[in-house]
Amino acid sequence: MLTAVLIILVVLCVIILCTILFFWLTYNRLILLRNRMKEAWSDVDVLLKRRYDLIPNLVEVVKGYAAHEKATLEAVIKARNMAVSSDNKTVEQQAQSENFLSGTLKSLFAVSEKYPELKANVNFLEMQKEIVDTENKIQASRRFYNTNVLALNTKIEMFPSNIIANFFKFEKGQFFNIDNEEEKKSVKVSF
Repeated sequence: MLTAVLIILVVLCVIILCTILFFWLTYNRLILLRNRMKEAWSDVDVLLKRRYDLIPNLVEVVKGYAAHEKATLEAVIKARNMAVSSDNKTVEQQAQSENFLSGTLKSLFAVSEKYPELKANVNFLEMQKEIVDTENKIQASRRFYNTNVLALNTKIEMFPSNIIANFFKFEKGQFFNIDNEEEKKSVKVSF
């Protein structure tokens, strides 16, 4: 009789310890995933700031050669200012303003095609190279951020970790998406 009670107590202790261990590990994993998502967003944010800092210099270089392209230059500055002022926006709103800014930058680079002197200007070429490099880094950082959002969201939605996530009110992350249909279309190349 005493051994049966002892066995039941040992089994209950093992079940309780396993449950506590599961809760502890799952909670810590959710914290880790949330912090990785925040870190990835911080990387995107740093690169966006770098882009914001480069744009006024690029506009100044273009202004010297294409002063009558005022509408394009103003659109780029307006898009940049709109994106910079989006500190408290959601990821979705930030993505929209970034997509708009990317579109205006494309139009600015298209302007350079009309001006051979501008295309040959060393400052313009260097600025263009820096912005293209930064854009590539932003894309890579967005992918890394979205990978971390996916990991967190999956953990939050999957059973049984969803119980702990709901209990501690973990929120799903927002993906950084392209909403501009023009950017989703494939580029036509002709020779």
